[in-house]
Amino acid sequence: MPSIKTRLLALAVLPAVVLPALAGCSDPGASAAGASPSASAARNGVVYNTSPEQNRIRAQKDPTAAAAVPAAIGKDGKLTVATTAGSIPLSFYATDNKTPIGVEVDIAQLVADKLGLALDVQVTSWENWPLKTQSGDFEAVFSNVGINKDRVKLFDFSTYRAAYMGFEAKKSSTYNIKGADDISGLKVSVGSGTNQEKILLAWNKDLESRGKAPATLQYYSSDADTILALSSGRTDLNIAPYPSVSYRENTRDDLKVVGKVNAGWPSETLVAATTLKGNGLAPAITDALNSAIKDGYYGKVLERWGLSEEALSESKTVTEANFGVAPAGKTQ
Repeated sequence: MPSIKTRLLALAVLPAVVLPALAGCSDPGASAAGASPSASAARNGVVYNTSPEQNRIRAQKDPTAAAAVPAAIGKDGKLTVATTAGSIPLSFYATDNKTPIGVEVDIAQLVADKLGLALDVQVTSWENWPLKTQSGDFEAVFSNVGINKDRVKLFDFSTYRAAYMGFEAKKSSTYNIKGADDISGLKVSVGSGTNQEKILLAWNKDLESRGKAPATLQYYSSDADTILALSSGRTDLNIAPYPSVSYRENTRDDLKVVGKVNAGWPSETLVAATTLKGNGLAPAITDALNSAIKDGYYGKVLERWGLSEEALSESKTVTEANFGVAPAGKTQ
């Protein structure tokens, strides 16, 4: 029996938007679920600043890291970074509907600062970042990209955060998602081409092999559409990066987290800055991240967005040569 896969809306392809290098401020648009100004602390104690005035945490240039930047990349004086502005608190548009902000862009800013480069942020779609990184349009991607065996064939990585996926459901539900059996027969929304989709497809295959009903996978073009479907009962579950799921649990009254799984299931993986394979930029970014970890700015950025539990004590460069061999980093 083939896996059931229902496509409800065509996935939107967002045009790349080149933004000026950011001097002191920040998976589409301000319509991202839950995007609204927050003047008071959420239930996790975090005051989420969703305005374009970010007063971003900045770092000082690290001469050693800066010296490691390949000449071909550093000659224009900027680091061209791609992100997908569609998922709070990872990367999303501020309340002005045009400024990309979030933890991903904040980390990218720290890296650019450490490398002595201006940050040039370009907003793209999840579907487009791989091809545009290969073509040279983007020098690095900071967009909750998890390392996997397919991606290391094309890209190099610098780890900077733990990678978990969360299941969310209506607060009135009684779901407790720990494995394949718990999604049998349910309608689950998921992003196309993501690690979480790979997990669900593997779980469905396991269910079918044992004669059990697979989950029906449903696809939407934005966080806003996905969460509307979940809150209205058109889907039973949504699986998304844990930071976004946790954010909604802490800022909404109708949703809760009902499960958590490593993004690399059945193995483990980490979130990493993504660069073109073999171009030499990954080691420089790794040096920059370790410098930001050492001086405390990295921890302050994660704390700002309520993600301290996903902090790493060390960044590592991961390539096809060492993937699955050496530890990719350590959680704190």
